[in-house]
Amino acid sequence: MRILIVDDNPTNVIIIREILKKEDYRNFITASSAKDMLKLLGVGAGAETEKPRPSDVDLILLDMMMPEMDGIEACRVVQQYEHLKDIPIIMVTAVGDSKKLAEALDAGAVDYVTKPINKVELMARIRLALRLKREKDWHKERDQRIQDELKLAALVQNAVLSLPLAEELLEVHAIYQPSFELAGDLYAWYPLGDGRYAVILLDMMGHGISSSLFCMFLASVLKDTVTTYVEPEKVIQELNRRFNQLYIEKQLVQYYFTAIYLVIDTRMKRINYVNAGHPPALFFEGGAKTPVLLESNCHPVGLFDRIDIQQQSLNYEEDGHLVLFTDGLLEMVQGGQEEQLEFMVGHLNASHDWQEEAMRAAFLSEPVNSDRDDDKCLVWISLKKGTDR
Repeated sequence: MRILIVDDNPTNVIIIREILKKEDYRNFITASSAKDMLKLLGVGAGAETEKPRPSDVDLILLDMMMPEMDGIEACRVVQQYEHLKDIPIIMVTAVGDSKKLAEALDAGAVDYVTKPINKVELMARIRLALRLKREKDWHKERDQRIQDELKLAALVQNAVLSLPLAEELLEVHAIYQPSFELAGDLYAWYPLGDGRYAVILLDMMGHGISSSLFCMFLASVLKDTVTTYVEPEKVIQELNRRFNQLYIEKQLVQYYFTAIYLVIDTRMKRINYVNAGHPPALFFEGGAKTPVLLESNCHPVGLFDRIDIQQQSLNYEEDGHLVLFTDGLLEMVQGGQEEQLEFMVGHLNASHDWQEEAMRAAFLSEPVNSDRDDDKCLVWISLKKGTDR
């Protein structure tokens, strides 16, 4: 623990040094003015052009009354630097003015001692300040470890998302903006052979760590479930069964997710799907500006042990595009579902080809507000009729 003593009176410095030595505090440095103190901390003259260095000072004993710059002003300067603001500052003062002491505490000092210095009082306040500093440093280190682990987890979570797919008769692309380091949305697509493709988009209730963990569980079973069961109703039923196996005793919140799952047959020009409580997908075919809605036809997954599903189907003959999205995009618009869908259609009814820059500008241009926003995800499927044979 290193202590910085700042006082323009050499006698006061000597007194404090001797008190500290007798209490076995020998790691200290001194400064005769506030400006010298700032230089020792790496934020002295020329601080605007210099890069502040990390401080190795754990406590500052700062005289309140000094020429050129007093202790209160020096304290305010220290508080302007992120890497210095957590250093506890104890004011040493002969001033008994309660307004001045209050001003010092408002400026960032954590405590004060009065002159003439009482050894017992000084050491008690130093020990308390150093203990609080150790606790604060421990919390900062722990928070930094958590942030580092969250960033790594986000990279792992992002790695399970499907990459863009470009085939002769079908293309699939996505844009995604989590509202938190970890997200509660998941999308994936898989070739099934013979011109068939499975596409799924799901949205876990809530967002953050708990939702992302449930999402990662689903990602771990998704490919096996889709390739084994294939058909929409069977896949959603199996996901419901798997999800309900995650029974958590004394769980205060019941987790569930909405999902839309499609099997697209590019040879037969047919789309089979199940929408489990998810916002309706929009299908635009040919030159039509009004989409076909793939609306919800069963309740979300995970709410009940059993889920009743009726698969829906539609056929297409012309080139078209199909857009799936989570409700984070709908929430960009105030109003009811009609106004929200009108907003989506207005941005999605142009070309059938994927235009990523336009989609990002329309839906992901606003800064993320984790206190309000939900995860935002959009999946775009371009369908081509191909050459008649």
